[in-house]
Amino acid sequence: MSTATYTVTGMTCEHCVASVKEEIGEIDGVTGVDVDLDSGRVDVTSDSDVDRSTVEAAVTEAGYQLA
Repeated sequence: MSTATYTVTGMTCEHCVASVKEEIGEIDGVTGVDVDLDSGRVDVTSDSDVDRSTVEAAVTEAGYQLA
């Protein structure tokens, strides 16, 4: 089990949070995504390490950016 923390910019509401959770949650091996809207903090829990570029691509697909 692995957990990585990222900061996502551009989120302004719960819809944003849901979009980010959905996109990151579709990455192979990801078992959990916790998003804090106020800080932009995103904790990604996975079975094994997930490459930052993979998470970044998912966040971009959702319409936001990794800080």
